Amino acid sequence: MPAPAEWVNVRRIRVKDSVEYIFWFVKDPMAKADNRKVLQPYSEDMKRLIKRGVKQTIRPSGHIINATFASDRGGSIPSNLIQCGNNESNNAYIKNSKIAGNKIHPARFPAELPRFFIEFLTNPGDLVLDPFAGSNTTGYVADGLKRQWVGIELRNDYAEESKLRFEGVPEEVILSQDQQSLQFE
Repeated sequence: MPAPAEWVNVRRIRVKDSVEYIFWFVKDPMAKADNRKVLQPYSEDMKRLIKRGVKQTIRPSGHIINATFASDRGGSIPSNLIQCGNNESNNAYIKNSKIAGNKIHPARFPAELPRFFIEFLTNPGDLVLDPFAGSNTTGYVADGLKRQWVGIELRNDYAEESKLRFEGVPEEVILSQDQQSLQFE
């Protein structure tokens, strides 16, 4: 089957994929999740309600709205739809891979995706496991958020390449590229 770009951008017979399901599993029935750690900015309407306040009313659903509804709780609870573009084409991993002359991992995902779940489901110092590490976006984000992490990757070349997220390009690679460019100029 042709790649999604083929169907969407070249043949133009499909629209962009909009939803990918993500599942998170936890052994404890009372997961450590805390949506207060991932609050979103309030909408302009909610900001206005907080400022103005509300009268007690009953919605058609029977839900009672009272004055506490207009309390500022630091932000709104996010929906179960996470919107983030897959546009990390200029991040350090990509740049370092190009400098090192390595092939870039073909199935990277945006750092915002693991960032949301790591912040939502863990605390600093907790352990984050990525059983399909690939280019190790999850490990990199976990590290930046002060979590311990373990990444498991079947392909050794992907695991080796993912080091560029943490260490940058080894000096000997840069030096050998400089020598090569000098020889060919």
